[in-house]
Amino acid sequence: MAVPKRKPSKMKVRRRKATWKNSIKKPTLAECGHCHAMKLPHVICPACGYYNKKQIITIKTETK
Repeated sequence: MAVPKRKPSKMKVRRRKATWKNSIKKPTLAECGHCHAMKLPHVICPACGYYNKKQIITIKTETK
């Protein structure tokens, strides 16, 4: 089994641990092809229930 020859320096360890801040990003949004609402890509639209031009789920709306 491979074993490190030397202990990593404090700078190398701190640089490695600090990179997680750079990986946090806003989620990418795509426009729904049916209702034109913004949604996550490759996910059923929560506004209309369509995915890939097919209705997958039915959305209940409140009527007063």
